[in-house]
Amino acid sequence: MAAAAHDYEAAAELARFHGTRAGVRGLVESGVTAVPPLFSTPTTMTPAAPLAPPAAPATPPSSAFTIPVIDLSLPRPDAVALVRAAARSHGFFHATNHRVPAGAVAAALAAARSFHEQPLAARSAFYSLDPVGPVAYSTIPVTQQPPVLPWRDSLRVRFGPGNPELGDLPPSCRDALRVYQRALAGFGEEMAGLLSEALGVGAARLEEELRVRGWLMACHYYPPCLKPGSVMVGSREHTDPGVFTVLAQDGVGGLQVRYDRDHDGDVDDNGGVWVDVVPVPGALLVNIGDLLKVVSNDEYKSVEHRVVIRSKQDARVSIALFFNPAKRGHSDRFGPLPELATAERPAEYRNFTFFEFMSSRRKFGHSRSSMQCLKAAPRRRHADSSEPPPRR
Repeated sequence: MAAAAHDYEAAAELARFHGTRAGVRGLVESGVTAVPPLFSTPTTMTPAAPLAPPAAPATPPSSAFTIPVIDLSLPRPDAVALVRAAARSHGFFHATNHRVPAGAVAAALAAARSFHEQPLAARSAFYSLDPVGPVAYSTIPVTQQPPVLPWRDSLRVRFGPGNPELGDLPPSCRDALRVYQRALAGFGEEMAGLLSEALGVGAARLEEELRVRGWLMACHYYPPCLKPGSVMVGSREHTDPGVFTVLAQDGVGGLQVRYDRDHDGDVDDNGGVWVDVVPVPGALLVNIGDLLKVVSNDEYKSVEHRVVIRSKQDARVSIALFFNPAKRGHSDRFGPLPELATAERPAEYRNFTFFEFMSSRRKFGHSRSSMQCLKAAPRRRHADSSEPPPRR
């Protein structure tokens, strides 16, 4: 009875919060002096990996650990080799000399900040938990049971397929985000080619298989918090579902990745540690998504990451553009590329539809556990077997 009453009270509190249509920014504007329980970490959600105190940087397991920085102006073979190494070892890398105009990036970040910091009456008109529409502003729950909210507000904008109407977004915000999204289209095409070539299957193979498009944008706003250590996190640990994500961010910091190696470089069976991703001025951050991990037959890593809140004064702003497959019809199936599944390295995943893939994430959560049900059935391996791997 007590548990049921607690669940009811939490659900009612969640409904009241969404009913304000003000987001976390609204709490800060109201002068709240204590963090509401909805933003606290329940004991049932304690991550397996050791948590660094949000007010202090995480300690890397090795002083040599850094997120790779890749200069895209290098000769093509050199850039391909660096992308291959980063995608295999870290799943994250900074891209510099990317030819996306610095002005477009800065204007987009400024537009995102301006939207979230406009008066409540203006931004609340866009508040919606419906993920389908072209524009939605909300605080997206981390979990529904028990209800937990991140210390983050998000503006989600869909730029495709087609040419969706972006509603009544302030023109300066709408135009800056559209210019940035269009500027990243060429970067995404180049990145898909580099990642494809780094797999040894040719620069056009991923595009042929998936039709990679950057249509979904999330403009995140992490307000300052009077008691950073008392909130769960800016975002819970998760992997990204798609092919890859491109992130632009300001210099506030707070992004962390889970590093699963110990001091000797071996796999850490205790869940690893969280390591800070220090912003690199002028760089775009690229991370591998779960679908590319599958298509690469585990050649590439899709790494869990999160945002911790550290600042009492400064809001953090970031813009994620998710590059996903445009091929996602009922007859479109995903799995390891046939040329990457061999007798020596059989397919690690079965073939599945995009609907199955996203249903798995909704059921099992947005982390590594959601991939387990997509694994291929174990196969007996015979040393004298010459049977070729199955083809799709």
